[in-house]
Amino acid sequence: MRNYWSLLPAVIVAVVLILVYAIPTLINPQWTSSIMALFRTAPIPADATPEEARRAAGVLGPQQLRSRRMLAIALVVGALILVGFNISFNREAVGCYKAAKAFGATDGPDMKDPCVDMVFGTFLGDGKGPSSEKNPQPVQYYQLIKGKKPHYLKWIQNAPKYDEYDMVIGTGLSCAGDLRVDEQDDKVLVFVDVDTPCPPDSNASLTPFKLKKPLGDRKMVTVGDKPMTEINPDMDSWFTVLKKLATGG
Repeated sequence: MRNYWSLLPAVIVAVVLILVYAIPTLINPQWTSSIMALFRTAPIPADATPEEARRAAGVLGPQQLRSRRMLAIALVVGALILVGFNISFNREAVGCYKAAKAFGATDGPDMKDPCVDMVFGTFLGDGKGPSSEKNPQPVQYYQLIKGKKPHYLKWIQNAPKYDEYDMVIGTGLSCAGDLRVDEQDDKVLVFVDVDTPCPPDSNASLTPFKLKKPLGDRKMVTVGDKPMTEINPDMDSWFTVLKKLATGG
């Protein structure tokens, strides 16, 4: 999986350099100006005016003090944005990867960009249609989305709209078009209408489905009336990501 944390050392170096300048400047811009003046190599002309001598010594006027503080504030904001983008990208990538794995996707080349290639809404098939096979294949996982709104769905391709569906059912790409959902009075039966097991796949295709009536006490079952497993993968919260960053978890 693309690891956005690999950029973190460079981000930390940039942030530390920014803060080394910005924090003292926010407290007292004169400090950094005076320190930088120590490295001045050009001699002060003998006929320099008092104002030129003050500038050479790094003494700042009121307007310069304000502008230095504004620059320091802008740099701090930039540093926070830089860290925020890194955390955000990592949060999205890990969230999509967790969802794909929860729905049965195997690790493969697609994991480099999980939000693009590893998990997505089904492009062909909607779970409806007649069944023809005598030995259909089971489906193991589903996720209810009505009212829950898992965040990772916003970042995947062809994502289902929260308010238009009740659940997503995960299969491999090769079996998504043969998914069937049979809604009955006492249960909801889900299966793949093929006579051979679906091969392992490195991506998860999520078929959204709208129930005719609320699920209620009805069971979600698959072939042989075996119970399906409800899962709830999602992206880590910002607090969780920051905690992992701080603790190395």
